[in-house]
Amino acid sequence: MNTTLSKPILNAVRKAQVIGIKAGKYPHRVIAVWAVVVKNRVYIRSWSLSNYSWYTAFRENPVGELHISGRKILIRPMFVRSEPLKTEVSAAYAEKYHTPGSARFVKEMSGRKSRNTTTGLVPLR
Repeated sequence: MNTTLSKPILNAVRKAQVIGIKAGKYPHRVIAVWAVVVKNRVYIRSWSLSNYSWYTAFRENPVGELHISGRKILIRPMFVRSEPLKTEVSAAYAEKYHTPGSARFVKEMSGRKSRNTTTGLVPLR
């Protein structure tokens, strides 16, 4: 099974400020999230940690869609447990989202609660 997205998709995520995510199998709108690429895999984190977030939807139904560059790719979540990988994802967020306006969000997303929602996106094929 292929566990990485194509190079053009990875490059599009690297360049994009936000990507679209639709999580779970129930009707769910596409929402914009910040995403980073680490070791040729796309990672996202929940900032709001609401009860009705994409993260909760993925936990209940581990299927979804990635929307980027006019494409829709079927995906499944890969919930990250590795602390070293979470640290790499935090560094990638800090590098990609480095504007003064982003600093607060990057700091919060590197805190324990958001860090524990680190999710890789794997193609569903």
